[in-house]
Amino acid sequence: MVEQVFLGLGSNVDAERNLRAAVHLLSEQVTVQTVSRVYRSIARAKDGHLLPDRPAFLNAALLIATDLPPDRLKADVLRPVEAQLGRQRGGSDPVRHPIDIDILLYGDQVVDPETLTRAHVALPLADLAPDLMHPTARKTLDEIAAGFRDVSGISAVDVDLLE
Repeated sequence: MVEQVFLGLGSNVDAERNLRAAVHLLSEQVTVQTVSRVYRSIARAKDGHLLPDRPAFLNAALLIATDLPPDRLKADVLRPVEAQLGRQRGGSDPVRHPIDIDILLYGDQVVDPETLTRAHVALPLADLAPDLMHPTARKTLDEIAAGFRDVSGISAVDVDLLE
């Protein structure tokens, strides 16, 4: 059965190139239906403090269609694309990422709860489906994103990932 899946993408190492390459590589294996705007955000520590001396992140979201279950999508498509673009999981610098690809929503399942707590996830996701009801929050994606629209350190940028 084909499912609608929302993916989150992020990079802070040659970010424009890596995000474009990820979209291209993913489109070779799954149906990419739409791509969000790109957002630039200042790096943050795990405790939420801004790290302005670190490279900024670019983040986006994709809506894809696939018949792969979440575990196979991650193992057979997402992790190999990350590896191809230089991602080394468990590396020595947890704040530098050539590419990070996460499953946010898979059909009506919440795979990554950061949708509710992180501006760099909520804003691009709401670009794709503002009226979609989040399966657990019982709010639309636009309502969730509204709480992050005035957050400092994040803004939409003019980057076309389909070039």
